[in-house]
Amino acid sequence: MAAATQRTGSTIDPAEVARFDAIARDWWDPKGPMAVLHKFNPVRLAFVRDEACAHFGRDPKKMRALDGLSLVDIGCGGGVLSEPLARLGAQVTGLDPAPTNVAVALSHAEKSGLSIDYREETIEAVVETGKRFDIVLAMEVVEHVADVDAFIAACCAAVKPDGLLVMATLNRTLKSYALAIVGAEYVLRWLPKGTHDWEKFVTPAELGGAIEGNGFALGTQTGVVFNPLTGRWSASRDMDVNYMLAASRGGRG
Repeated sequence: MAAATQRTGSTIDPAEVARFDAIARDWWDPKGPMAVLHKFNPVRLAFVRDEACAHFGRDPKKMRALDGLSLVDIGCGGGVLSEPLARLGAQVTGLDPAPTNVAVALSHAEKSGLSIDYREETIEAVVETGKRFDIVLAMEVVEHVADVDAFIAACCAAVKPDGLLVMATLNRTLKSYALAIVGAEYVLRWLPKGTHDWEKFVTPAELGGAIEGNGFALGTQTGVVFNPLTGRWSASRDMDVNYMLAASRGGRG
């Protein structure tokens, strides 16, 4: 994957937006189409919190460990990750191109008594306004965009000079095809059929190379695996399917 350069065009894939917009009303149903995400959420929340606290010198055990830090959650969906991050004290901006997602997220945050700036907007548009964030998140988004390099460039551009970038996605391996598509969508039916396109999955080398091409140094990288006996997700050295990583300018991530 070539080193990315900043572009002004959108990286949004209209077909992907329509697919998620159609199931947006079910974001907060723990037994609905997003059930697997609700189980997966504690692992990625812990990763974001711990990486942010290590980077900014915070105590991850404090209830408001991210107090005062500006954070953008790109592809926020219904706000499943945005809300707990706001409870940790972060000043959260949630971006999503699907209008129903934003409407659901706004409604749920209001009922939860949380102030979150949800917008039907792209990260490219936000970057063009000059807005920058302490923490930029793109969790399970890279595999749904139309132009990976351009999207990563926009994510990197949104990070403050001393900020942190955190991304999560799916590796492009035979194992990920078997588990994330055949298993999750067709056998176990955790996700609606067609949720993922294996050819759009991104390897750690590709993702890391594009991030480094934008002047960032890679930090922590971890896989995430599912234990069918306990029904839980956990961090792992196995990055063959799901994985997460953190990066920063100058290598402090």
